[in-house]
Amino acid sequence: MSPKFQISRDSPALYITIVANNRLPVFQSEAIKVVTCRAIDEARKAGGFLLFAYVIMPDHLHLLTNCPDTSADVLRCVKGLTARRVIDYLKEHNFQSSLAKLRHADWKRQHRHSLWQQEKNVFSVFSEAVFMQKVNYIHLNPVKAGLVEQAIDYRWSSARIWRRCPADNEPLIVDFDQIAWRRA
Repeated sequence: MSPKFQISRDSPALYITIVANNRLPVFQSEAIKVVTCRAIDEARKAGGFLLFAYVIMPDHLHLLTNCPDTSADVLRCVKGLTARRVIDYLKEHNFQSSLAKLRHADWKRQHRHSLWQQEKNVFSVFSEAVFMQKVNYIHLNPVKAGLVEQAIDYRWSSARIWRRCPADNEPLIVDFDQIAWRRA
């Protein structure tokens, strides 16, 4: 078993915000959220990073990960796999109006759709205190947006797992048990 992750200057966590192109509310249906959770899990395995917390909001998502290589590698892996899986889902189910909103001029690799905005919203987290601020922000995001009254009521976040009351069918499992806390 690999050693547990310890938040420090030498091994920061990454707080990532990824916003849908033009802030389109792409992640409204349960089916798209399931596809997104599976794609995040696939990215985690392919990129070799740990996922500590997440939330999927209607037009963006937040992740808290470790950074085994570079932040650009983690971001590229997450954005690439989620975009491919979501756009493939929209194509397979003939969601032409959604695809039209994500359409752009052809790029080098013949991509015709962009799920994500181009900016990079990645913040390195070097302390446990800031790490926990980010976890709380992530979990309270649906509450502040008026989607639920309590964070644990929002299915598309890691709040229940952090509160140690996971559902039997969690859409995405996080690696919070892989953290070596200094104040344990």
